[in-house]
Amino acid sequence: MYIITGGAGLIGSNMVKALNQRGISEILVVDDLKEGIKFKNLADCDIVDYVDRLDFIKRIQAGWDFGKVDAVVHEGACSATTEWDGEFIMKNNFEYTKTLLHWCQAIEAPFIYASSASVYGMGPVFKEERQYEQPLNMYAFSKFQFDQYLRRHQGALTSQVAGLRYFNVYGPREQHKGSMASVAFHFHNQILKEGKLKLFEGTDGYGNGEQLRDFIHVDDAVAVKLWLLDNPGVSGIFNVGTGRAQSFNDVARAVLKYHGRGEIEYVPFPDHLKGRYQSYTQADISKLREAGYTAEFMTVEQGVPEYLAWLEQHPA
Repeated sequence: MYIITGGAGLIGSNMVKALNQRGISEILVVDDLKEGIKFKNLADCDIVDYVDRLDFIKRIQAGWDFGKVDAVVHEGACSATTEWDGEFIMKNNFEYTKTLLHWCQAIEAPFIYASSASVYGMGPVFKEERQYEQPLNMYAFSKFQFDQYLRRHQGALTSQVAGLRYFNVYGPREQHKGSMASVAFHFHNQILKEGKLKLFEGTDGYGNGEQLRDFIHVDDAVAVKLWLLDNPGVSGIFNVGTGRAQSFNDVARAVLKYHGRGEIEYVPFPDHLKGRYQSYTQADISKLREAGYTAEFMTVEQGVPEYLAWLEQHPA
């Protein structure tokens, strides 16, 4: 059985669907469905059971026998970068993940967990080394701190442990994220509603809409996880991005081209984001390549139209 925490979220639900496509349905999904709209992400998936995130960790702590566990893919977390309740964040993200790590080690099950590119702060170097890590908020700190915890225990691992530092993931099954959904999602809706896209004016020396991010399609992020499951001898902390920074204008142009209409409107850069905004991210994926991952990643020009076609088939 595969256990997917955060299994109703963007990456988690796409992982469930990918396992289904491999003929695997013995999947236990763990999540928090207080925000019930997320159920739609699982409505076309086949799973064996669902357990609330708090009930799940209680069962782990109580020594519950889950039978044979093929792997645990841990995507669940409070990902709000605006959440400053440090006690809550550390219990929910850091302590929860530690409990799962030690449980997986005890039962010798592969453990693949979600870290985050936010651990790098403002960059400009995005490489899996301590000197480049400087988190700017509690969410990023919780992810950074667990990565540090893992590094101290790497020499004693009994089974695979891999942490994935996701960059800007976009794609199917993110409608529930609201304002936190990708720019591709928002641009698509803006075109449908207003006929134009809104981008920030230039900042930090970048021109209007020319701020750069490493945008990765969720299918590519899932493909990395599947490869890790197929290669249980690979452990470590890995960046999961394309290794290619592209501008917000690139995303906007891809959306405009897909719809065949619309225009771009540049709006003033918000004062409250000045000095707190990543104007540039680009994953250094050399470590992932050195580990043996050879698949190519979609460009914005390839991934965005594929995503928009899915959105048109699955309107929010």
